[in-house]
Amino acid sequence: MEENHSNNPTETSDKPQDTIAQKKHAAMIERLSSLHQSRLQQAISRKSDSSDLPAFESSKSFTDRFYESKTSIETRINRCRLATDSESKANLKSDLDKLSISISELEKLVAENSYFLPSYEVWTSLKTISDLKETLESVNYELLPKKKFSFRNKSTAAKKDQGNVVTTENENSGFDSALAEKCSTQVRDSPGFRNKEGVVLVKSFGSSKEGDFTLSDLNSCEVRVTGCFRALYIHRLRNCRVYVGPVMGSNLIEQVGDCLFMMASHQMMIHHAKKTDFYLRVRSRPIIEDCNSVRFAPYLLCYEGIDKDLKDSSLDEETGNWANVDDFKWLRAVQSPNWSILPEEERVSAVNISNLETPSDDI
Repeated sequence: MEENHSNNPTETSDKPQDTIAQKKHAAMIERLSSLHQSRLQQAISRKSDSSDLPAFESSKSFTDRFYESKTSIETRINRCRLATDSESKANLKSDLDKLSISISELEKLVAENSYFLPSYEVWTSLKTISDLKETLESVNYELLPKKKFSFRNKSTAAKKDQGNVVTTENENSGFDSALAEKCSTQVRDSPGFRNKEGVVLVKSFGSSKEGDFTLSDLNSCEVRVTGCFRALYIHRLRNCRVYVGPVMGSNLIEQVGDCLFMMASHQMMIHHAKKTDFYLRVRSRPIIEDCNSVRFAPYLLCYEGIDKDLKDSSLDEETGNWANVDDFKWLRAVQSPNWSILPEEERVSAVNISNLETPSDDI
């Protein structure tokens, strides 16, 4: 009896301790819940504040936005095609020009988000954009037959000088017009180098870290571009050597031959390339289509400040993806015969483009 009685104080003394522990546990859970809700609210506020560009957190959110824009463009194209009243016909040229801009913005959307998208998703999106361009060009030809519409830049005598950039257009660029008709990617109106032969072309983006750049219709040229920028578009280059600093989005390359490219980017897409070497640093697997005799090696470019530029562009880490090429025209399990690893004994040494002085006969 005494033994049982002596245990009672102990049993009763444990109960207050249990109650205190439970209260502490409940308070801790409440604090964690409040902290979680606070962080969620901060994340929502950050998203609301950064409304300049859409922030996609998943492939699905990008796809939803992409196909919403695609459907809108298709609807507007059909509206132009079916226009019957005089007011709609009067605004037809303006409406078609706006559609061209919308397609360009959709292409830019892919470039800016390609770093996290699967290769197949990027390729499918680009094919959709190509189909939209062809449809719009067909509608332009049907409705405005006197002036054939084209996504390629029109020839003009005007020359625009923007620092180190000169853009010119020339009908006699020396490139195969039949091959040019196969071009499925728009030659953009962004700053760049166009219609040049046998010269050294330089451009420095400094610390701006924004903007697109275009290389088009170059023959036997050397191009040196330093600094970070958003996207690079390359069309119809022959016998050129192109050295480019980090690109924060995509490199889109089409119709090149007998060239050397040394570039870093989040996404690399190559169409119609022949007998060309690519020295790359890329976050995702490079994509090729309709290419042959193309070879790949690691990035070897040097210039003052490149380490910071690579870090700012999230390209400071060597992923080894330069050697993991996806050939979308080769679906067999064996190695594609259209590309290969460039043998080490045939690779160029590191290239330093810190000296940006241009020859007197250049821009």
